[in-house]
Amino acid sequence: MSVTAWLFFLPACFAINMAPGPNNLLSINVAARHGFMTAFVAGTGRLVAFSLMLVLAATGLAVVLHASELFFLAIKLAGAAYLIWLAIQLWRSDAAPMHTQRDAGDASLLRIARQECLVAAGNPKAILVFTAFLPQFVNIAKPMLPQFAVLGTSFLVLEWVAIALYSGAGVYLGKWLTRTSVRRWFNRCCGMFLGAIGVSFLLLRRAQS
Repeated sequence: MSVTAWLFFLPACFAINMAPGPNNLLSINVAARHGFMTAFVAGTGRLVAFSLMLVLAATGLAVVLHASELFFLAIKLAGAAYLIWLAIQLWRSDAAPMHTQRDAGDASLLRIARQECLVAAGNPKAILVFTAFLPQFVNIAKPMLPQFAVLGTSFLVLEWVAIALYSGAGVYLGKWLTRTSVRRWFNRCCGMFLGAIGVSFLLLRRAQS
């Protein structure tokens, strides 16, 4: 993987990290109810789930992709289709408002971290990120596990940044971000960006054909 590919990966990955999925919305809700540090530290629960999924995806894909370049191309095309699908889902999202009242009860850090982990593990989009999105940036001619290690580490770091930003949003901007109209446009901006990346992947494959 070249430095150029990695630099292109970072903003594309961060758009996925920042997309208002169930874990990010959970961070807003937890921060609004229990404060920034509770939401931020509890976010390690999702990082544990993502790390395990990343290891499983990377080790399995490394074997399969070495064996079949055609399958490698299919994975890349699936990644482009996934980004376009996610963009459409974000664009069509109704962005229902959330409850942000502070709640001093039942603020167990372990309980919230476990909830973050279970939400992440039960989200089928996460495994698609690791099996369809990350391989877009892998050079099949070079050792794959080190490349997956770099991409996976970058993903987890950016995910933690997203946790911090969404937790901060829950504390300082919770009412603004949870307004239906604002959430809708935020979803659509993320959707347009992800859709543009997905289309660029498809156009790139066509150009190389």
